[in-house]
Amino acid sequence: MDVITRDKVEKYFSISEEAYDVAKVNVADKEKGEDFLDMISRYISDAKHFYEKGDLVNAFAALNYAHGWLDAGARSGIFDVHDSRLFTVD
Repeated sequence: MDVITRDKVEKYFSISEEAYDVAKVNVADKEKGEDFLDMISRYISDAKHFYEKGDLVNAFAALNYAHGWLDAGARSGIFDVHDSRLFTVD
């Protein structure tokens, strides 16, 4: 499929926001975790901005960046998470 739909973006909002909520309460490295959570929050905020403007491509891209930070934090041990549905771990 080569079309980004509202449904697809909304699905990724749901997944990324859920993973962000899990990461926030499972920070193993406080200093690095704060930096990661800040970046994730900013990308999710950017995604919301683009979505509200109807720019689905950039909303989807920002969500992918947010989730990349989530996965990097999980894989590097910054977040102590063990949920392979939300993160690329285990």
